[in-house]
Formats: sequence, structure tokens, C-alpha cells
Amino acid sequence: MARILIIDDEEVALFTLREILETEGHRVIEATNGNMGINKQRARPCDLVITDIIMPEKEGVETTIELKREFPNLKIIGISGGGRTRNMDFLKMAEKFGAGKIISKPFSRNELLSAVDEMLG
Repeated sequence: MARILIIDDEEVALFTLREILETEGHRVIEATNGNMGINKQRARPCDLVITDIIMPEKEGVETTIELKREFPNLKIIGISGGGRTRNMDFLKMAEKFGAGKIISKPFSRNELLSAVDEMLG
């Protein structure tokens, strides 16, 4: 199965994503911000990145742009609940700048797995 890097500043989100993906046989690497995620991707590239959009230190759109610059063929899924304002424009921006798929939080297990399968397919 695939090596998947999850970048999210929320512990519950990391745990949930890890549980779902590992149950399907994927190897999961975690990062709690964009800088950490980029460094982990540089050290040992993954097949797919799932990144939250609204995060401290380096947010997901900026992370997506930087990852796509260094790894043009990298598959990226952007996820977001829109933050405190529930503004989902950030997801559209992530898609514009290189996320191949975007998903709004909360999402179902099936939505996530369908997006992962599509991106890895």
C-alpha cells in the first residue's frame, strides 16, 4: 500500500485519519504543521499528502505550493473545516495551487477513502 503524509495541527484529526488509513493497509507519517510536513517529505518522500489548510506556522495553501514546486508529481488532498469562520474559499485556493482533490471537514470514512483511491489510482 501507499506511504501517506498527513499534515494537520489537530490531534484528533491526525488520530482519525491515521486510524482510517492504517486500517486500509497504508503507512502513515504525521506532521503537525506545514514546515514539519515539508521536511518529512524531503527526508523520505511519500506517495500522497493529505494536508489541513488552516494551520499555524505554515498554512496548507502555502505548504501545497511549496510541495508542488519541489515535487511536481506529488498527489495532494486538501482538507478543511473552514476555521472559525467556516470559510471554504481556502479549499478552492488549495485546489487552484495544486491540490488534486479537496474535502470539507467533517467528512465520512468513505469520502476520504474514495479521494485517496482516486488520487493513488
